[in-house]
Amino acid sequence: MRKTEMAIQRCKTMSTLQKILGGKWKLELLYYIGVEHICRFGALRRKLGEITESSLTKQLRELEADGFLFRHDFQEVPPHVEYELTELGESFLSVLDVMKRWGDENLSGLGIT
Repeated sequence: MRKTEMAIQRCKTMSTLQKILGGKWKLELLYYIGVEHICRFGALRRKLGEITESSLTKQLRELEADGFLFRHDFQEVPPHVEYELTELGESFLSVLDVMKRWGDENLSGLGIT
C-alpha cells in the first residue's frame, strides 16, 4: 500500500483532534479552566509552573482560535485577562473527566510524573 493510500485511511476526526489538542499544555489548560475554575493568565502560569509566558500565550490563543476558549480582556492597567470555556469547551469537559478517571486508575504504576 502506498503512503498516499495510507494517509487517506487515517481517521479524520482523531487527526483533527490531535491537531487541535496536541499542544503540550492544552489538555491541562482546559482542565484547570473548566474544572478547577482557574481563569486568570497569571494563576494559570503559576499552576503550570514550567511554562513560559510566550508558550502559555500561544496555547491559549490557539484554544481560543479553535473555539474552546473565550478571552475576556478587561482593558485595565495592569492587564486583567480571564479565560472561560465556550460551549464547545464545556462539551469537552465530559471527555476530560473520563480521561482523568482513566489516568487515575491506570497510570499510577507507570512511574510517570
